Amino acid sequence: METAAIGLLIGIALYTDIRRQLIPNRLIVCFLIGGVIYQVVWHGVSALWPALTGMLCGFIPLFLIYVLKGIGAGDVKLFAVIGLWSGVLPVLQLTMYSIIYAGLIGIVLLIFQSGFIRKTYSAAIAAASMQTEKKHWLYWAQSGRKFPFMLAVAPAFATVWF
Repeated sequence: METAAIGLLIGIALYTDIRRQLIPNRLIVCFLIGGVIYQVVWHGVSALWPALTGMLCGFIPLFLIYVLKGIGAGDVKLFAVIGLWSGVLPVLQLTMYSIIYAGLIGIVLLIFQSGFIRKTYSAAIAAASMQTEKKHWLYWAQSGRKFPFMLAVAPAFATVWF
């Protein structure tokens, strides 16, 4: 049940993060409330302490990255909720793998930002773009400087849970 809920949360967050570079607060709140209800109903009130510990373990490392301007606030809240659902070890593993995948994506972006490859890559993004407004789902790729962190979280989720 936890894996399905976390997978659904990550899937929705991936879609909204790619499309708008935003993880909606109402998504986080819904899964936060659902996580608390799930923990109490399935595991009893005594499960709230381990769930809150998992929540803190999801929140604290990502908050430090947020303070350094590495990710957005939505990612921090997302990992806190994932920690509530999953517990300490899975959320810490997800954090570690997400950072590793983010580093690999960063390396790929650096390679594409050099010389001929950059021109080819920019042309492909421009060709795929029907509009240049910020709301276009690939606007983040046009800058070449940042990317939605969920692009790293999704494969990290697959690595940890499957």
